[in-house]
Amino acid sequence: MPLARTRRFDSRETLNFLVDVVDNPDFKVIWVTEADHRAGVRLLKARPDKQYSLCDAVSFVLMRRFNLTDALTTDHHFEQEGFVRLLRP
Repeated sequence: MPLARTRRFDSRETLNFLVDVVDNPDFKVIWVTEADHRAGVRLLKARPDKQYSLCDAVSFVLMRRFNLTDALTTDHHFEQEGFVRLLRP
């Protein structure tokens, strides 16, 4: 939602898109558990020099768990963590 707001996308259309993604069998949605959340917090504590969000940190944890290297994002923090950023700002 933050990216959609920044880009001034209609919030109703954005929410409909998110629902469609969750309901689409071609996508695998990974729900964050308490353990995932805690792992993200540990990563943030280990990187005090970075300005990562908790959402970023949990994404990094999950991407590593599933051996994912490419991130469909414009966020340069993913490159800082060794992932391939597929989108440019």
